[in-house]
Amino acid sequence: MPLLLPLAIVAALLVDRLGEPPAWMHPVVGMGRYLGWFKLTKLTAAPAFIAGALAWLVGAALVGFVALWLEGWVLLGLQPWHSPWRLLATGLLLGLLLKPLLAWRMLADEALAVETALNESLDAGRARLSRLVSRDTATLTETEVREAAIETLAENLNDSVIAPLFWFAIAGLPGAAIYRFANTADAMWGYRDEREWCGKWAARADDVLSWLPARLTALVLLPPSLLAVAREARRTPSPNSGWPMAAMALRLGVRLNKPGVYSLHAGGQAATAGALQAACTVAGQGVVAGAVLIAALAWALRMAP
Repeated sequence: MPLLLPLAIVAALLVDRLGEPPAWMHPVVGMGRYLGWFKLTKLTAAPAFIAGALAWLVGAALVGFVALWLEGWVLLGLQPWHSPWRLLATGLLLGLLLKPLLAWRMLADEALAVETALNESLDAGRARLSRLVSRDTATLTETEVREAAIETLAENLNDSVIAPLFWFAIAGLPGAAIYRFANTADAMWGYRDEREWCGKWAARADDVLSWLPARLTALVLLPPSLLAVAREARRTPSPNSGWPMAAMALRLGVRLNKPGVYSLHAGGQAATAGALQAACTVAGQGVVAGAVLIAALAWALRMAP
């Protein structure tokens, strides 16, 4: 079945153009609700760490089991294997299940909506950006709003598209589902505040699972120099998110700055009007390049004896 996963990847990205499924049936929304049940911030460090790790492991096991069951149910549709129409139909169905675990159209739409809001007013742009980032946007300048939007576009290109596809190629639907659970847990718990100890396991798990995909994301953005990307990426506190952000900054020739934390490609131009559209174009090209590489990886892994 070497062609099945590449077919599913293509199907998922085509279906993604239609938008997101409703919240009541969205698996990532369900993961967030599960994680939201746990109120662990009042525990001391060691109990919080243990409880957070156990909650993560149980959640990952549940997500993986459901995904494995669904994938097994779909694969029954391959019988008989010699039928190309059954292979095509099974790839489409698997792609439909994969789609909610990735989100390219929504990511691009949200990034471009920041520029649209900025055209109305700076306050509108700040308000729109606040839906995408955890930082305080109240005092950001117009340039800083665009920089933050480009940063989150680049970072989430990995988290919401390339990494789920990568783990789908490696471990099928359970791989993509467990990755999205890990990334959701890190987004909800992985902060250096009252959530630090209960979210420490989640943060480290996301770091491990995102390590290779983040570097692949930087590669498919086609920066002028991967050595420069590596140098710039080290300026960020994250071991992974700096890679796609640095690659985007270098590819666009713009400066991406988080005040008081880091400045990527400090010698670049300011992010003026048009920079967000250019970033979305580059990211879209990266999605295509990444999908081709990952589909080839999925095919090669299943052709190996």
